[in-house]
Amino acid sequence: MKLSIIIVNYNVTRLLRNCLLSIEKYTKGEDYEVIVIDNASTDASWRDLIAEFPEVYFISSEKNEGFASANNKAIKTATGDYVLLLNPDTELEGFYMKEILDFADSKPDFGGLGVRMHDAEGVFLPESKRSVPDMFNSFEKLFTNFKRSNTKSYYRSDIDEYAVEEVEVVTGAFLLVKKDIYQKIGGLDETYFMYGEDIDLCYTLLRNGYKNYYYGAASILHHKGESTIKDEVYLDRFYGAMQIFIDKYYRESKPMQYSFLKAGLKLRHKIEKIKLK
Repeated sequence: MKLSIIIVNYNVTRLLRNCLLSIEKYTKGEDYEVIVIDNASTDASWRDLIAEFPEVYFISSEKNEGFASANNKAIKTATGDYVLLLNPDTELEGFYMKEILDFADSKPDFGGLGVRMHDAEGVFLPESKRSVPDMFNSFEKLFTNFKRSNTKSYYRSDIDEYAVEEVEVVTGAFLLVKKDIYQKIGGLDETYFMYGEDIDLCYTLLRNGYKNYYYGAASILHHKGESTIKDEVYLDRFYGAMQIFIDKYYRESKPMQYSFLKAGLKLRHKIEKIKLK
């Protein structure tokens, strides 16, 4: 088996169905499997998809222990050389999987790979290609709406959206990695419940000598935000995930950056909570 596609579902049956249909349409002839793990959805309608997609392996979790935990659990059952972490609110848009896998095979230091993402209006999503958070790009991300062009910013605006380039961080909405390397580095860190685990995985790959790639020649539709309620729980998880990251990597090794980032995250978190009221 060449490829295992891993999808974590939580209360998004309609989007999941469209995602599975896109895989069915655009991966014909490829040696692949699809594993869907439902993360204890309160909406049981996802079970209706079992009969509609008999080739898909469905797993049901009794408890929602987070995105990272669900992926790690599903990957234990995977048989592919590569695993593709794919969000249920995404849709493939072309016959590019063989091309992407051939590209990955051609890189002896291959770590992870992401593709160009756009929303339902066709607008490019800049989080498709990113830098590892540091003091400078985090300030830009947290406190400005200013997008610098031709500069190595947090969203790597120096790289064209259609380019194929080495980058530090790609998104967990579409993240390709070799299964043996994924297991070797310990998979997704389950300390993260949701958000931040993709940045951590990409950074872990870099720290272990692998390289990550942005493959802008292929695009996916990402229904960004449709499966997320932007409430205080979301804010706590999002900013909590960023706190986990800086605690893990900067507290001891970069105390100055750590203090700056911690203060910045705390302030931005407060600002976002005020906006909700």
